[in-house]
Amino acid sequence: MTRMIARIATIVALSTLVTGCNLRPLYAGGTSGVVASELGNVEIEPIAGKAGWLTRNALKDQLEAFEGEQSKYRLIVVLEDKIAGFGVRSNTRITRERRSLRARYQLVRLSDSVVVLDATAGSDAGIDVVSSEYATLAAEDTALENLATRVANQIITRLSLYARTEASASPNP
Repeated sequence: MTRMIARIATIVALSTLVTGCNLRPLYAGGTSGVVASELGNVEIEPIAGKAGWLTRNALKDQLEAFEGEQSKYRLIVVLEDKIAGFGVRSNTRITRERRSLRARYQLVRLSDSVVVLDATAGSDAGIDVVSSEYATLAAEDTALENLATRVANQIITRLSLYARTEASASPNP
């Protein structure tokens, strides 16, 4: 019983410390919040290739939740998709692959064509190479879909942080 009371006291003490650290929710205000309104003003340039199509769709899916009045920013994304074999048997047959998807993206303010954010995102996935070529291709495609979603999540998170920083830096009307 005393252990449970000690745990509850510890949780209460830690929660008091967390509230004092100026922790703020990123999406405070929901869809009418500052971050959401800025994200709703981003248009996405077409991205080349299958990886680009998947990444752009993942970005659009997340940005469509936010409604903007008009486009203020253009998001330009360049992807690098690589597959490398690294598990090799004695007969030189590859048994494992690594698929990497890297993105370099820029957020350009449309009013003056200034690049306000220039960053990178990326993720890796391991793929087992099996005797069935179809199964290996299916695994590579699934890995690409998952990587595109992860990279899009990283980009949206970084855009959200930028939007919050800009909102706190600009004077309130």
